[in-house]
Amino acid sequence: MIIRPIRPEDKPNWLSLWRGYLSFYKEALPDTVTEIVWSRFLDPTEPMFALVAEEDSALLGLVHYIFHRNTWMVNDVCYLEDLFTDEAARGKGVGRALVEAVYQRARAAEISRVYWVTHETNTTAQALYNKIADKPGFIQYRKQV
Repeated sequence: MIIRPIRPEDKPNWLSLWRGYLSFYKEALPDTVTEIVWSRFLDPTEPMFALVAEEDSALLGLVHYIFHRNTWMVNDVCYLEDLFTDEAARGKGVGRALVEAVYQRARAAEISRVYWVTHETNTTAQALYNKIADKPGFIQYRKQV
């Protein structure tokens, strides 16, 4: 398995994983949003990135992350926004490899904090996250405006 940046020719396989991710969280996005997000991953001026896990020319998983400023540190931080592994590849270290790849890229960019959220019912993911990150105890609040 290799972890690498997304490439334009990955779009059909990425789209399949992306739809699986959205389905897992029972979300639906307009196609226009998906198209814009995809274009941002390929735009070198955007601070939004996508990596995929590949084995034998098949994409096993994806991770999307964003570098951004914050008010508590001089350097940027990294928000790991989306992480998804194809159901057939779960339990094989794909998720861990993708998160570790984000850690590596954050360090290379002199970013010392990577953070993310997951749904409280996603206990499978939490079992991994509890091994590879700290749980600071903050609760997320959200309001559509």
